[in-house]
Amino acid sequence: MRIFRGPLTKTTKMQQCTEMAGMNAMEKKLAEYKCDTNEAICLKLVRFAEDMDDESTTIHPEYSHQLYGDNEVAFGYKGLQIQLYYSAGNLSTLFKVKYTSKVTETFDCMEPDDVEGKIREIIPAGFCCNTDDFISLLEKEANFKPFGTLLHTYHVHNVEEGGNFTYQIHKVDVSCPGFREYHERLQTFLMWFIETASFIDVDDDRWDFFLVFEKYNKDGETLFATVGYMTVYNYYVYPDKTRPRVSQMLILPPFQGEGHGAQLLEAVHRFYCDLPKVQDITAEDPSEDYVKLRDYVLVKLCQKLPSFSSDKLSLGFGDDMATEAREKLKINKKHARRVYEILRLRMTDMSDETKARDYRLEVKRRLFAPTKKNQREMTKMMKCLRPEELESHISQMDTTLQHEELEKSYQEVLTEYRRVIERLAQA
Repeated sequence: MRIFRGPLTKTTKMQQCTEMAGMNAMEKKLAEYKCDTNEAICLKLVRFAEDMDDESTTIHPEYSHQLYGDNEVAFGYKGLQIQLYYSAGNLSTLFKVKYTSKVTETFDCMEPDDVEGKIREIIPAGFCCNTDDFISLLEKEANFKPFGTLLHTYHVHNVEEGGNFTYQIHKVDVSCPGFREYHERLQTFLMWFIETASFIDVDDDRWDFFLVFEKYNKDGETLFATVGYMTVYNYYVYPDKTRPRVSQMLILPPFQGEGHGAQLLEAVHRFYCDLPKVQDITAEDPSEDYVKLRDYVLVKLCQKLPSFSSDKLSLGFGDDMATEAREKLKINKKHARRVYEILRLRMTDMSDETKARDYRLEVKRRLFAPTKKNQREMTKMMKCLRPEELESHISQMDTTLQHEELEKSYQEVLTEYRRVIERLAQA
């Protein structure tokens, strides 16, 4: 049976409009209880008790999606502030959640997100919830000493502070007393500053840890502050070698841009260079920033090798370069080639058309090699493709498009290389 409805009356339309207006008003009120978790989370590395109330020492995360979803939003609070304060050295932790109002105060049927529970999932037990307790721990920071073996000491001149600051790099393994608990606190920073961060299994003895500390004075005592760290996993290479692979690297925000990453990576390279069983050093899914850092460090190391001298660079990339880089600095052939191209660019007069052309063609040949391989594979595939499949693949072999992409890749590489050369000139 069909039911025919008559036209809406004026009264019915008004009722619908009123209901919609009411829903919109409620949505607006509920929206007031949404907070950006990157803004709500307040991190601090505390040296002095007065740092606790100093807004200039507050650090906000770059990411919080792994705990609070892709939108990085927490629902149910106004004025939400999630405080995660760490003592500068031992990383003793204060965890507090504050807000001005909660959604349940206005809407009985609404449940706020469990923002506190999410944080408890990643921070280890033993944290403080009381400020006085945290300050008591802060007073014990003088007892904290860096873990492991000292590898390298260096100094950085700070123009703003008007003085030189001393830093140390230590190599640690998980058997070091107290380090396991310290590392559990340290690795929580990964969640906020590395987009695809994950925690590692420290029970695997193939992990190596490298830590950076600042050495400073407080009331006449020498103290140490955590600056950053790197984890390296030692993979087995048949028959009797290992391949250390950099897994995680983080310099904490207050220390970024001061050259600590380069110091750390160079110290790690030098450490493994002295181990005869090491084949070469690699990195796991390196970010663009890490690749830039690695370029700088490897060029700095290789420029002193005889095979990378100016007269050798002009002859092109040779096996002697790859061999010396691997044997003396544990650098694989792919990275040695990249180092060669940077050093070759530095010595090439790009205003000379002939020299610029020779350099461009050499780099493009290297960039084009993967494309040529793809073309050969596609030629084989074409023999067994149906007409409609062949048509969809033809566009991928467009020569003009390939040339445009190749030129774009070359210009991007040139820009990256020039940045490295500029940094070398400033070192």
